[in-house]
Amino acid sequence: MIIAVPVVEGILCMHFGHCEHFALVDVDISSNRVSDTKYVAPPPHAPGVLPGWLSEQGAKVIIAGGMGQRAQAIFAQHGIKVVVGAPAGTPEDIAQTYLDGKLEVGQNVCDH
Repeated sequence: MIIAVPVVEGILCMHFGHCEHFALVDVDISSNRVSDTKYVAPPPHAPGVLPGWLSEQGAKVIIAGGMGQRAQAIFAQHGIKVVVGAPAGTPEDIAQTYLDGKLEVGQNVCDH
């Protein structure tokens, strides 16, 4: 399974549409552990582009600090689970905390 995490300078970007890269964190489901991370540059940001692109990359979950309601709906249409309100941290730590069921999320930091 792949968990997508938007990042700036290696740390979770609070708004997924403003990130430098996406960390595609590969998870070994049998051991419930992070097995690999690949950083990829996203296509130019435009409404509706990133959900389809991340689906093509194999993402099944996206963890972000904030994301607009429309983007969340488009991710759902692509079968990608959305987790918003995540705290800053490295993609690997965030993904592992999510896998462990201990990711504490707060408010969605996006208001559109």
